[in-house]
This record gives sequence, C-alpha cells and structure tokens, in this order.
Amino acid sequence: MIVSDYKKYKKYGGNFITILFFTQGFWAIFQYRIARAVYRKMHIPVLRQLLLFVCLLWQKAIEILTGISIPASVSIGNSFYIGHFGGIILNAKTVIGNNCNISQGVTIGVSGTGEKRGVPVIGNNVYIGANAVVAGKITVGDNAVIGACSLVTSDVNSNAVVVGVPATEVSLKGSEGYI
Repeated sequence: MIVSDYKKYKKYGGNFITILFFTQGFWAIFQYRIARAVYRKMHIPVLRQLLLFVCLLWQKAIEILTGISIPASVSIGNSFYIGHFGGIILNAKTVIGNNCNISQGVTIGVSGTGEKRGVPVIGNNVYIGANAVVAGKITVGDNAVIGACSLVTSDVNSNAVVVGVPATEVSLKGSEGYI
C-alpha cells in the first residue's frame, strides 16, 4: 500500500527526494502504514505491545511535526493522498476507501446520539476539501466531493458534490478531476 501512496504523490508532481524529505502528508501516511501493519499482523502479544508503543511514540512525533493524526486503528485503502499538512484529525474508527484525497484542516470524527452515534465510512475516490468536518454514523458514497469548509453530518450519495454548513448536495458531477 505504501507503494501506491508514493505513486500517487509522484503523480501530483513530486520526485523521490521531495516526497521523502519535504512532504509532511507522506510522512504521516508512511508512519500510519507501518503502525497499521504492526496493529493488524503482529500476533506475538509482548512484541506487538512493544512495537505498538514505539509506533505510538512515532505517531505523536509526526502529529507534533505535521499536525496530522492518523491512529493505527484507522482503515485506509490504497493510494491515499494528503494535499497539504496541518490540522488533520481522523478518529480511531474511521474507514476510508481507495484513492481518496484530503486537504488541510479536515476532521473525520465521532458525533450523534444513541443509534446515530458513530464515525463516518468514506467510499472510494472521494475528495474532501480544506477545513471540512465529516462526523457521525454516516456513509460518504464513492466518487463524492465534499467542498471546503463544509459540515457533513448526513449520508452523501455516490457522485454527489456537497457544500455548506450543513452540507447540501449541489450536483452529481462527482470527483473526476479532483482525484
């Protein structure tokens, strides 16, 4: 998966040196991929706990340096791209599909009450604009676009473009061209 992430960063104009040394979003996703592998695949209890502790320290260092928080328990598909660093918070139970892009200031978190309380599930090929908040037990369909500064607390249809507070659907043009 890290290879598909790297290829996506390269697609957006980076080269090996700039991606590896100067792209904070890549640092965060690289750290997440390593921590996720330990979280999911390490089955020796003592070693798993030790490695998870080291990964947690690494995650905190990445958070301090970049302002991006991606816990190891998050589920992110292939080809994930963080366009700009800073202020990105993903809840530990977040699920994000393949080939998604998010911008700076994005929060994906828990919200709601009773049966409606939970964390979003984000589909494939979704673009989330700067400073958007996606919260609650909702589903964001494939190929959707969430506009900058939007507050999404209800389901988003596939191919929908939503904007505003609260977010409302403004078209069905989808994410082609954004991803």
